[in-house]
Amino acid sequence: MKKLDFAKGIFVLAAGFFLAAPVNAQVIDAELAKHPEFTSSNYLAYPEPANTKYTKAPAGYKPFYISHYGRHGSRYHHDSDEYKYLYKTLSKADSAGKLTEIGKQALAYAKVLATEAAPRKGDLTQVGVKQHEGIAKRMYKNFSEVFKNVNVAGKKVTPHVKAYASTSGRCIVSMAAFIGELRSLNPKIKPELISGKSYMKFISAFDWGKLDYSKVKTYTDESDKLWQQVNPQPFLKKIFADSSYVAKNIEADKFYNRFFEIATSLQGMDKPLLDKIAQAAQVPADSFVNLFTTEEKIARWKAQNAWWYSLEGTSPLINRPDGLNFAKPTLQNILEEADEAIAIDTARSPAGSGPITPIAATLRFGHDATLLPLAALMQLPIANAKVSDLSKLHEQWNDFRIIPMAANLQMVFYKANNKPVLVKILYNEIEQTLPVPCGITDERRETKDERTNLKVSQNCPAAPYYRWDDIRNFYSALLKN
Repeated sequence: MKKLDFAKGIFVLAAGFFLAAPVNAQVIDAELAKHPEFTSSNYLAYPEPANTKYTKAPAGYKPFYISHYGRHGSRYHHDSDEYKYLYKTLSKADSAGKLTEIGKQALAYAKVLATEAAPRKGDLTQVGVKQHEGIAKRMYKNFSEVFKNVNVAGKKVTPHVKAYASTSGRCIVSMAAFIGELRSLNPKIKPELISGKSYMKFISAFDWGKLDYSKVKTYTDESDKLWQQVNPQPFLKKIFADSSYVAKNIEADKFYNRFFEIATSLQGMDKPLLDKIAQAAQVPADSFVNLFTTEEKIARWKAQNAWWYSLEGTSPLINRPDGLNFAKPTLQNILEEADEAIAIDTARSPAGSGPITPIAATLRFGHDATLLPLAALMQLPIANAKVSDLSKLHEQWNDFRIIPMAANLQMVFYKANNKPVLVKILYNEIEQTLPVPCGITDERRETKDERTNLKVSQNCPAAPYYRWDDIRNFYSALLKN
């Protein structure tokens, strides 16, 4: 890998690891050391799958509808003030003659970001555009039947694609990239593109102001132990030449964390920006994330991982469902729109009422703060761990697996003549098992023999395929709690 192929290098390494391990596999320090890019948490560039093999659908079944929720792709750092803070802090130290040679390189790097990146805070990069184009292309390839023209009342009709986006520009551009790729594959697709404040109730219902776990002692006691393992001082000595200056003028934790987040976000930046950084600093752009040792990256990630888990995950230390509740409107919308798509598909059948255009897909483009609790609420294995000892959380729950840039949930619906509708769920394009019980093998039955003697093969398809009625009933019950 060439030094300046920063984003491409991260991308390839991540893809290899994700494919080599189950989606909910344990992670140990040795694996994080081998793949330090994972310590970037939710800034990880999307781990594009390659040569993925999917479980064959039961005989006679074909896909006809897809329900999707996707996070926007790679973006600039969300806060322009943080770009500017780095530059101002380093510039002030330079004026006082307190920067090391590495610190002067960091100043040049920070100046480029303050000039070029800060005005684009939160905007989607072209790396992010490519991520969504790739996901759309693979969706079309893997489930091409969904997007093919169909006969409706004797006429060839292109199935309808409905797409919602958060009012955030990066989500709207992600939607445009995704839809643009679908239309390049089938130009007859005429999508319905939707974005507006009234739709945010299910695209992005999360409210940062309504969650405050800072006073939940069971959480803070464990979280504090992780943050105590994060020591900024060795890093600061690489940047600043005078420890007394640092003590009087630098907020060590703030500077350390801002520098880390911005440096790790570079993997999602476009090459022209990386080239400008390299030219100004006279070192490759990825030199700045590598100012942090592997051990420092891992220590900080463990604390950040625990923060995401406790904020919107299934943490028993918090013991209240506030974070997960924000995903309920999204799940409700998924259930309702799927029922609508199934009803329309049934109505256009020979026994139906006439020419109704079928719905091929409902696509949603939003944020990590909605997708993470959605995965947890749906009890997907990738997001369903219950861990009280946060020092061991990383062994069972990894934020970079759940909410990398362009993370996505796909529910693929299958039909066959005179058989129940089946659904398969993919998370980041990897098949998932679900905790959904099959109605015919209800656990309330008295004995194992009674369950075994039922015609399971006919009524209870094997994972990852599940009956839609069972899925709807399971999640509808969750929504009532």
